[in-house]
Amino acid sequence: MQAKNPDVHSMDAVLDSLYGEPGTPQREEFRKEAYAYCVGQIISDVRKQEKMTQTELAEKVGTNKSYISRIEKGTIEPGIGLFFRIIDALGLRIDIVKPVI
Repeated sequence: MQAKNPDVHSMDAVLDSLYGEPGTPQREEFRKEAYAYCVGQIISDVRKQEKMTQTELAEKVGTNKSYISRIEKGTIEPGIGLFFRIIDALGLRIDIVKPVI
């Protein structure tokens, strides 16, 4: 049996120590920021795959380049209507499903 590496930690334990237990305001704020960052990265990656500039995407969805930039950086979350327009403009689709528990 191999000895445990003291440098390897549970990600849950790391998040607990940095942001508090799940359900705390600090942990919820971190979750929201992490979600916004991930969504922004997906939008950025797909936009680049489609060889589209931020300006072109902004024009297609009715906003400006600055707003698209802030979405991609994860500093803001688009409203649901704009989010769906971005998804459509990038040729993506969203499936809404009920999880099986």
